[in-house]
Amino acid sequence: MPDAPHPAPLVIKVGGAPLEDESIANLLAASIAALARRRAEARQGGVILIHGGGKAADRVLEALGFETIRRDGIRVTPPDQMPLIAGVLAGIVNKRLVGRLLGEGARAVGLCLGDAGAIQTRVTRRYPFNAGRVGDVVIPESPLPPNNLLHVLLREGFLPVVSSIGLDEQGEFLNINADDAAAGLARAIGAREVILMSDVPGVLDEKKRLIDALNPSRVAELIATGVIYGGMVPKVRAALEVAAGAHATVVITSASDPLAIRALGEGQPTGTRLTAT
Repeated sequence: MPDAPHPAPLVIKVGGAPLEDESIANLLAASIAALARRRAEARQGGVILIHGGGKAADRVLEALGFETIRRDGIRVTPPDQMPLIAGVLAGIVNKRLVGRLLGEGARAVGLCLGDAGAIQTRVTRRYPFNAGRVGDVVIPESPLPPNNLLHVLLREGFLPVVSSIGLDEQGEFLNINADDAAAGLARAIGAREVILMSDVPGVLDEKKRLIDALNPSRVAELIATGVIYGGMVPKVRAALEVAAGAHATVVITSASDPLAIRALGEGQPTGTRLTAT
């Protein structure tokens, strides 16, 4: 008889801002390590962590005299800034996060999206302006094979920690919005659960109250009326893309609230739950 399919992994995205606070970053590492152990013991599938690092990149660019421009919630990335951004995200931020997870007993391995060709990326075509070296994840027509690097690491009990830096067909760096990277990775890997963590508790209504659940029509209404705006727009769109494309449940929650972080470690994430219907 064929082997039973390996349980689908959980994809967690952590934005760069919460990682700036050492106490929060340590609490996040402890909770994610605990969640990975909990899922392993219950044979629920491994955990893949993907992260941004925009604040750290901003500091380096500013110190070197570069201007940072954001449009439609993304960083416009001129080619001369791309090596610096890659160095910060795939180097400094990634290795600090790996170190924290190792300190909590997790078998963390630092990667970027393009390592071993695990996740293919290309220059984005989704914006009506020139975004520079901004990229998108290429969704494969068929599931990633069992010998894909991410599947191999998960089977062996490792926790992949993936920076949102991609490589194009020529091997050149691409800057991928971390929410878009999580969405694309989740679809490519066949995740059924995705948690997007940032510096907000979830999606808020016009009175700044947390919305427990959202569907595509409600999201479109909130964007049209300006309730959802700025960086939250690509976040919810990425969430709906995952929900529809991977038939997954997506939760947007806080990476700054200790209660929300502890709930994550207990396998009970709080925040806004998004579905495709």
